[in-house]
Amino acid sequence: MDHKIIRTWRGWTTIENAPIYESMLVNEVFPEVKKKGVTGLEKVSISTKHHKNEVEFYLVLQFDTLNSVKLFAGNDYETAYIPENAKRILLRYDTTAQHYELRKELIFQKSNQ
Repeated sequence: MDHKIIRTWRGWTTIENAPIYESMLVNEVFPEVKKKGVTGLEKVSISTKHHKNEVEFYLVLQFDTLNSVKLFAGNDYETAYIPENAKRILLRYDTTAQHYELRKELIFQKSNQ
């Protein structure tokens, strides 16, 4: 059985460019990925951490299989996928992405008490 794959990556931008980059991810980058036929991309989580002079972005992508990761990023799938327009507003970024097999997912519902 194939396990779902979690792909993580980090990039940093200026405080001023953080909203622009976030909007780019939501409205351009990932919609384009889906349009290109990467149907195995199931979920993208975008998290940020504010530092003194910059904002760190931590992306967690969930794919249905490793083959879908390769469809997204190519056979050299550990290399980070960063579109040129995104590179222009990032201060720096990880050049590789990390990959993990999703083993379990525990989801807890809020109680109404």
